[in-house]
Amino acid sequence: MDTSSTKPLAVVTGASSGIGYELARQFAEHGFDLVIAAEDKDLIPAARSLEDLGATVSSVRVDLAHRDGVEEFHTRIMASGRPVNAVAINAGVGVGGDFARDTDLDDELRLIKLNVVSSVHLAKLVLPDMVRRGRGRLLFTSSVAGTMPGPFHAVYAASKAFLYSFSEAIREELKDTGVTVTALLPGPTDTDFFRRADMEDTKVGSGRKDDPAEVARQGFEALMSGDDHVVAGSKKNVLQSVAGKIMPETAKARAMRSMAEPGGAEPGDGESGGESDRE
Repeated sequence: MDTSSTKPLAVVTGASSGIGYELARQFAEHGFDLVIAAEDKDLIPAARSLEDLGATVSSVRVDLAHRDGVEEFHTRIMASGRPVNAVAINAGVGVGGDFARDTDLDDELRLIKLNVVSSVHLAKLVLPDMVRRGRGRLLFTSSVAGTMPGPFHAVYAASKAFLYSFSEAIREELKDTGVTVTALLPGPTDTDFFRRADMEDTKVGSGRKDDPAEVARQGFEALMSGDDHVVAGSKKNVLQSVAGKIMPETAKARAMRSMAEPGGAEPGDGESGGESDRE
C-alpha cells in the first residue's frame, strides 16, 4: 500500500461479498483507501473491483475466527504506516436449527469466535490508537436479530445482541474522545447468509430481502454522521425493532419461532421478512 497517500484509510472485515463488500464499496466511492479481510477466495476479485473505483486496496485472506488471524490482520493494517480513520467490523456467520437436537457444537463455538470474540479482539486493537489521535469511526454489523430472542438460530441472535449492547456501551465510554461507535442492524438481506446457515427452508430464509448495497449505504451514512445505530433496509425492519421494545421477550420468541423454524417455508413467503448479514 502507498504510505504517501493522503486519502483516509478504512478497514473492512468480511469484505469479499454481501454487506461487507458493499460497505467497502461505499468507502471506496467516498475517497477512502482500504485494508480488507475475508477467508475465502472471492476476496481477490472483490479487491480488484474496489481498485477499479480508484481506491488503493490491501487484501488480507485470513480466518478471523482464530486469535492468530486477528493478530495477523492487525499487523497488516499497521504495516500500512497510516492512521486508520474508520473500521467496519462486519465478518460473521450464522447457524440455523434446533440447538438441543440438531445443530453442531463446533459450528456454534466457531460462530461465537468469529461474531463475538474476533469483534472484541479487533476493536481492542484498533480503538486505542483512535483515542490517542482523538478521531476515528467504528462500525459493528449487528442485526435486527439482536433485538429479540432467536429460536432456531439462538446462538447467532445472541451474538448479534452482544454486538449491539457492546457497541452502545463503548460508544458511551468514548463520548468525549472524538471517536464514534455505530451499530448497523440489517433486516433480511439478499446475501449468501441463509444458505450458509442452513436456513433456506424457513419463512425468513425464503422471504423477501433487502438490497445489500442499500443496507451498506445506510450503514455508511450513519457511521459518517456519528449515529449510535441504524436499522437498515425496509420500513418493516424499523417497525419490527420498535415493536421489539414493547413486546415481552416470550412473545418475541414465539414470533421469531414462526419465522425461523426449519421446514416453515411456504409458497408466497416472498413477502415475509427476517434477518441476515453475510458479512
